[in-house]
Amino acid sequence: MRRVGMRGRGWGVHGAVGILQVFLQTALKVVCVLLRTSAGPVATLNSEEESDPPTYKDAFPPLPEKAACLEGAQEPAGAWSSKIRPIKASVITQVFHVPLEERRYKDMNQFGEGEQAKICLEIMQRTGAHLELSLAKDQGLSIMVSGKLDAVMKARKDIVARLQTQASATVAIPKEHHRFVIGKNGEKLQDLELKTATKIQIPRPDDPSNQIKITGTKEGIEKARHEVLLISAEQDKRAVERLEVEKAFHPFIAGPYNRLVGEIMQETGTRINIPPPSVNRTEIVFTGEKEQLAQAVARIRKIYEEKKKKTTTIAVEVKKSQHKYVIGPKGNSLQEILERTGVSVEIPPSDSVSETVILRGEPEKLGQALTEVYAKANSFTVSSVTAPSWLHRFIIGKKGQNLAKITQQMPKVHIEFTEGEDKITLEGPTEDVNVAQEQIEVMVKDLINRMDYVEINIDHKFHRHLIGKSGANINRIKDQYKVSVRIPPDSEKSNLIRIEGDPQGVQQAKRELLELASRMENERTKDLIIEQRFHRTIIGQKGERIREIRDKFPEVIINFPDPAQKSDIVQLRGPKNEVEKCTKYMQKMVADLVENSYSISVPIFKQFHKNIIGKGGANIKKIREESNTKIDLPAENSNSETIVITGKRANCEAARSRILSIQKDLANIAEVEVSIPAKLHNSLIGTKGRLIRSIMEECGGVHIHFPVEGSGSDTVVIRGPSSDVEKAKKQLLHLAEEKQTKSFTVDMRAKPEYHKFLIGKGGGKIRKVRDSTGARIIFPAAEDKDQDLITIVGKEDAVREAQRELEALIQNLDNVVEDHMLVDPRHHRHFVIRRGQVLREIAEEYGGVMVSFPRSGTQSDKVTLKGAKDCVEAAKKRIQEIIEDLEAQVVIECAIPQKFHRSVMGPKGSRIQQITRDFNVQIKFPDREENPGHSVEPAVQENGDDAGDGREAKEADPGSPRRCDIIVISGRKEKCEAAKEALEALVPVTIEVEVPFDLHRYVIGQKGSGIRKMMDEFEVNIHVPAPELQSDVIAITGLAANLDRAKAGLLERVKELQAEQEDRALRSFKLSVTVDPKYHPKIIGRKGAVITQIRLEHDVNIQFPDKDDGSQPQDQITITGYEKNTEAARDAILRIVGELEQMVSEDVSLDHRVHARIIGARGKAIRKIMDEFKVDIRFPQSGAPDPNCVTVTGLPENVEEAIDHVLNLEEEYLADVVDSEALQVYMKPPAHEESKAPSKGFVVRDAPWTASSSDKAPDMSSSEEFPSFGAQVAPKTLPWGPKR
Repeated sequence: MRRVGMRGRGWGVHGAVGILQVFLQTALKVVCVLLRTSAGPVATLNSEEESDPPTYKDAFPPLPEKAACLEGAQEPAGAWSSKIRPIKASVITQVFHVPLEERRYKDMNQFGEGEQAKICLEIMQRTGAHLELSLAKDQGLSIMVSGKLDAVMKARKDIVARLQTQASATVAIPKEHHRFVIGKNGEKLQDLELKTATKIQIPRPDDPSNQIKITGTKEGIEKARHEVLLISAEQDKRAVERLEVEKAFHPFIAGPYNRLVGEIMQETGTRINIPPPSVNRTEIVFTGEKEQLAQAVARIRKIYEEKKKKTTTIAVEVKKSQHKYVIGPKGNSLQEILERTGVSVEIPPSDSVSETVILRGEPEKLGQALTEVYAKANSFTVSSVTAPSWLHRFIIGKKGQNLAKITQQMPKVHIEFTEGEDKITLEGPTEDVNVAQEQIEVMVKDLINRMDYVEINIDHKFHRHLIGKSGANINRIKDQYKVSVRIPPDSEKSNLIRIEGDPQGVQQAKRELLELASRMENERTKDLIIEQRFHRTIIGQKGERIREIRDKFPEVIINFPDPAQKSDIVQLRGPKNEVEKCTKYMQKMVADLVENSYSISVPIFKQFHKNIIGKGGANIKKIREESNTKIDLPAENSNSETIVITGKRANCEAARSRILSIQKDLANIAEVEVSIPAKLHNSLIGTKGRLIRSIMEECGGVHIHFPVEGSGSDTVVIRGPSSDVEKAKKQLLHLAEEKQTKSFTVDMRAKPEYHKFLIGKGGGKIRKVRDSTGARIIFPAAEDKDQDLITIVGKEDAVREAQRELEALIQNLDNVVEDHMLVDPRHHRHFVIRRGQVLREIAEEYGGVMVSFPRSGTQSDKVTLKGAKDCVEAAKKRIQEIIEDLEAQVVIECAIPQKFHRSVMGPKGSRIQQITRDFNVQIKFPDREENPGHSVEPAVQENGDDAGDGREAKEADPGSPRRCDIIVISGRKEKCEAAKEALEALVPVTIEVEVPFDLHRYVIGQKGSGIRKMMDEFEVNIHVPAPELQSDVIAITGLAANLDRAKAGLLERVKELQAEQEDRALRSFKLSVTVDPKYHPKIIGRKGAVITQIRLEHDVNIQFPDKDDGSQPQDQITITGYEKNTEAARDAILRIVGELEQMVSEDVSLDHRVHARIIGARGKAIRKIMDEFKVDIRFPQSGAPDPNCVTVTGLPENVEEAIDHVLNLEEEYLADVVDSEALQVYMKPPAHEESKAPSKGFVVRDAPWTASSSDKAPDMSSSEEFPSFGAQVAPKTLPWGPKR
């Protein structure tokens, strides 16, 4: 059911409508006046209108005065300047402290810190408060919370619950007091929980327990317990009493509008609860202090007994539909009757069918009450108007405009429309209802006469096409034919479309919709299969590409499937021919995408990826642009070495060749081709490439590339360091031979933690098994799903033998034993530091053996080992080796100047890490000294000796190294010595190279690019002296191994630059040629075409003299370049000049009326003549003394032929011109040629600015004549219409 209840909106709307109408009328008049003044003599205006301009009031009528409309507007501007109450800050800050013993996450350095931060972030997001954590000296946690009060309290509760350890306590209070702790709608309990930051659990009403459980911090529990006991104590002081009173007498006790019971409550301070009329309960509940409560009960009992004696009842019948008028809004009418007569009116409930109304009161008052009841019942009436349901929305009007007119006049009338019913219900005062009914009936009659509707059947599958994108089609039909079209929603699957509106418009809309539907029935739908991976590319970013396709084929509807459906079908719908064209276009697009999505993987050694990328990505960017491919490199932290190239096949191959050539140039990479029958390739690669990967890993990570499957090629390419390539070649050929003879494979399983132990250190154990049996053993790679699987490949007897050996090793590993060994406590720390890294490494290497050291603080030296017997023995041996290393450990010093430390460390400390790993030593660098040149170390006092005596204190040896230069190495003596040598080898050395000063800037290159490239390539630092030093010496600093290459590279660059310098000198040869300035434009040619050709052909630069520079000789042309090239260019220019000197110029008289015809559209015709006769033809400019004079320049014979040709054309075109002019005589002259009086512009009489004695215009700077909004101006009678 749809209800439309409109109420009056006062004069405001009418006032606004009136103002808008006046503005529109004014604007229309101004436009009319403007049109009159600008029309000129063509307009048919009489003389009076022309001579007599409108008055100011006619042109700009004043706005109508409406007192009601402007009452609000009379408010003085001073309303803005009234005092504004200060606003209190809504953000508060509170600090909470969580003691150490109550902190939930005590270990800030490990897991707790991250977890605490995560919890605080969640609390901030949930409550909107801002949290800051800090750690006090006592390790307690201080939390500062800022935000709105409500958010801060919620955040505090969350902090206590999640960051503080929780305790719990119970408190017992009488069961009847529980509801006072909960409060109305649980508000009291929520407030208490927020205030104390605790969780308070109250037993359910059906639970006999009186125990309330409080959970939270100790402090919060104490606060909450105190508050609960306080509420209970307050309730103990109060008494509760219940009084049984018949329901019929409740209105007399409450009094009209509950005034009587309110007075009693105020006087006695007792709370009295009378059940509402809808609740069928008779008892009245009193709560309060005992004495006051007794007074209240006595007063109410007295009222009850009096009314019981004095009152009587009468029953009357009132129509059920009129009951609501007797009750009144919110029961006001009943209260009104009770107040006036003292009689209670009892109305049967709304769900009852009874129409009997009972009046209860004193007998003398019942008559008056009965009169009032009937007056209320008959004050309203209900009526209905018959109107077809389809007309309802037209009666209502757009946004209820039509109904608003009725409801504003009669605001008490309620109008109700019921969907699907052909009637309108009116309800309200009788007179108003009758007037409204008449108005609606007139409206219905009018609509029936001028409106029509029609229903048409169109298959619902076409409905969305009829609607169009964003409703474009249907909105156009609605606007064009002024109709309303109702199309059912898709969910109804209905074919019925309803058109309503003007009869003619309805028929036209019906015809167009049926035509559209029939056209759609004749359309063709085609399913195009396009792989889903291409859908996003075809659609394009923000739908750009599909928009282009739709614009190209506007009649075709293209539907892509939902990505979630994983469907490849794209549906095209539209006229047959257009669908076919669109299909071909999209198929071509897909073919291009398929061609461009060819992908190849190129394995490149990880260390060369940075060289392939280049500085700032320059190399990879260049390869991508030139090969037009997409190149994806693996992430820096990834173990993958594969670079993926995507694009057209030929382009991908070219990009791969370029990348491989970079690798080949950078390293000693050998490439070998091995011929292996194609049928064996799959078996050599193995399942998921496991077999070939094991060979690649065993041979130092070489790359083995098999040809594409199906190509028929037998060539396998092995790429890598020479020695490793040879090794891989032998293994590959051996494996191929085995496969050809007879290959056998066995799979066996072992726990992944045993694999490292089975392989042995450096692959020693597994190599021993392989050498003894001749079988190949393949362990799973890290990315393989099945980590237990070990594959053995080879001849059957070799495989069986290897299987037996491995099974024996695995069986030993499964035999778990526990053993002990003694380790001096001073060495324990070495094994357990860094979260037990050394122990983890031992466990990984020796089959997951568990090593347990005694807890710190105990002086035990007993270490327990648990695991497979062989693993335990190997682990014991390894621990013993580590202890021996620790006991044999020495500390040596290596002095390297502090300024070289950064260089020695290498990028991110990589060089030091490598030395530490290679020599198994520890290296410690000294702290950096800020001012090494000026630091003076204070005298150190040792063993209580006084260092103050300058005579006894030894002076520092000037030759001894400074503390900040000493690097400390610890480990075995021989290892430390080797590490020291390795460190010293990393100290950069500086050499000097002589390079002529004038070449320095070329060595540096644009923005330092040249020198940066050399520094990156040779891994050195190159220092070029400052220009003011004029020095020829360039310093190269770096590792000794790199210096020779860098020096050779620099000298090679110098040779290139010197060769370029010599070449520049040869190219700077200048030659001048004298040519008359009148020939310069001809030598330059049209848009510089002739001179550009000479420059390119002879590789020279040609400079013409500047016309504006008077100091330059205007006949000199300068040619710069190689000597022989400049001479050739000079000869070419002189040849042109020679030809020009032979040319003649002749003037010919051509009638100016045919010039345009001879020139042609955009000069096409004249250019054709000039090219045909090899001449230049110049026409006179506008305003020339002789408009018929045309100049023809060229060789004499060519000029003559050209003149003959244009004279023939003149004769031909002139005949047409004469005929055209003859016709013009008989044609009517255009109106605009008549004389036209100058426009005076827009003129009005009696304007405000002419009202004063002086004829001056209004002063725009005057605040009186042009008052600003909001500013108070001194009252003054203005001529701009009535003041409001």
